[in-house]
Amino acid sequence: MEAGFRGLTTAAGAMVLVIIVAIAVFLVSKAVPALQANTENFLTYKAWFPNDAEPKFGIAALAFGTVLTSVLALIVAVPIALGIALFLSHYAPRRLANPLGFVIDLLAAVPSVVFGLWGRDVFREPVQDLSVWLNKYFSWLPIFGGDGPFGRSIMLGSLVLAIMVLPIVTSLSREVFQQTPLMNEEAALALGATKWEMIRTAVVPYGKPGVIAAVMLGLGRALGETIALALTLGIVFNISFNLIQSGGNSIAANIANTFGEANATGRGALIASGLVLFAITLVVNMAARAIIYRRREFRDSAA
Repeated sequence: MEAGFRGLTTAAGAMVLVIIVAIAVFLVSKAVPALQANTENFLTYKAWFPNDAEPKFGIAALAFGTVLTSVLALIVAVPIALGIALFLSHYAPRRLANPLGFVIDLLAAVPSVVFGLWGRDVFREPVQDLSVWLNKYFSWLPIFGGDGPFGRSIMLGSLVLAIMVLPIVTSLSREVFQQTPLMNEEAALALGATKWEMIRTAVVPYGKPGVIAAVMLGLGRALGETIALALTLGIVFNISFNLIQSGGNSIAANIANTFGEANATGRGALIASGLVLFAITLVVNMAARAIIYRRREFRDSAA
């Protein structure tokens, strides 16, 4: 029975690798014809015209927008998520921490199209007002420059994405902080540390690998987001660090917006861009797992 169960679990684990390889093979086989027909450099060209008689398309602007929106979302979400996680694990009374943690976890179950529609129809106006204010007083900074229009922008997409990433980072960080050995916390308090000093010297260092892994898993979630960004970005193929002018695009959003009108070469081009996104998210998730397994306590908890 033991040997049979071990063989069954090994086969299940190997099946995951087989599926990943099968996905990669499918993407490569479908992307190669379009890449051969492309008349521009796929990695450096910014525009996207795969349906023309002479196809011209590149991943540069899409990859830039994907990475920029994801990084900005993490910059906004991670400090808030860590603050919520520490509050729930060490400050809030249990009768408040449990319901509040449940509500935060529920955010992860909200469909991305709901976030996208809310961002486009409700959240867009306050972000637009904020963009106008930033442009008025801080236009000397390149990220807040320009003459408009403001609205569907990198800032709007990143803020909506930050809200979507928040529950993932919060939930994982809270679990890591709660795993801190009680003796470590009591030892710090016994030496005269305040509660914040105890958290800074005992809780945060212990949970650092887990927090890093949570952030990287949140990054993987942000990189692959589709509908929310398709509804909140300006869908412009350019490379610019301006956050408030209408513009921005991502790999996943471009696939959602252009797949319906694409011809055979266009679909191959979209699959090629999906291959790039697949590689990026695979690397991010593998790095996250590697960080988790660096320490024995996280390996044991994962098992």
